[in-house]
Amino acid sequence: MKLKSLFIFAIFSLFLTACNKTPEQITLQGKTMGTTYTIKYIDDGNAKDLPTSEEMQKQLDSILVAVNNEMSTYQKSSQISHFNQLSTVGQAVNISQDFAKVVAEAIRLNQITEGALDVTVGPLVNLWGFGPDKRLNKVPSAEQISERAKAVGIEKLKLVTGEQPSLIKLVPDLYLDLSSIAKGFGVDKLAEHLEGFDIANYLVEIGGELRGKGKNLQGVDWRIAIEQPTLVQGQSAQITVPLHNLAMATSGNYRNYFEDEQGNRLSHIINPKELRPVNHKLASITVFSPTTMTADGLSTGLFVLGPEKALEVAERENLAVFLIIKNGDTFETKMSSAFETLINQK
Repeated sequence: MKLKSLFIFAIFSLFLTACNKTPEQITLQGKTMGTTYTIKYIDDGNAKDLPTSEEMQKQLDSILVAVNNEMSTYQKSSQISHFNQLSTVGQAVNISQDFAKVVAEAIRLNQITEGALDVTVGPLVNLWGFGPDKRLNKVPSAEQISERAKAVGIEKLKLVTGEQPSLIKLVPDLYLDLSSIAKGFGVDKLAEHLEGFDIANYLVEIGGELRGKGKNLQGVDWRIAIEQPTLVQGQSAQITVPLHNLAMATSGNYRNYFEDEQGNRLSHIINPKELRPVNHKLASITVFSPTTMTADGLSTGLFVLGPEKALEVAERENLAVFLIIKNGDTFETKMSSAFETLINQK
């Protein structure tokens, strides 16, 4: 009887020790998708079957490898590269469920952004020098642009959903480029993996795209600083936003660009209607959404639209967006009603 009591006491003590674990922040970092990632999560003893940090990183890295194997145009053996290399019209190319999910969301966001987000704009991205095949800083000719434009248009892509999803080209030279949305999807996949272990507090970031849940080690919401671009002196913090059960993505033209022969800055973001890099005063736009995939795609599409139209769409769709607009040598900021509500939450 005495031994049984001691056994029960020991088990109870172990239970109390587990429950009273001092919360610890685990930070994992690495490289993926041509950029870096940082993952922070709080180990408070409540997660189920939580692996070691080394094993967790291996699992997360394998998820990112799988996303790249499906949707990276830089990998010649990826599913998307296989589709792009095919020139047969009407032939169904089998893809993964994750791939289909990203394409479906890209098609939906194309409608919301009035065609500004177009994941078939890849031929023009490549022509202007921002795709896998880099080129000299030279503006393409009108004839080259016109020829590539024949393969551009979301209506030239057909997605078949179901148990075995597939993609079909309606023109032979259609080229799919998911770089405007796949990185955000990668963030979501990592976040969902963490949630699978009942991790309630985390912050996941890939190349500046983020998703946060719960609170940090100090017990307060994760807070993110939105940068104001300064073309000469780098970036300075403009505003901080609580990232509580939200995702965030930013698009802008002040980091990835080249200069033409006349010294004009050409953005890496292509306007699918004008068939050339965007040309307006919007320096950057930050979008908040429940998923990073959606925020990522919206930030690109809304950036293409420019400041006035982007804000109009944001108000219509109740989107939380923050805009930084360049006027000469100065910057001004604007925000949607939903964003103002977000930063004023207590």
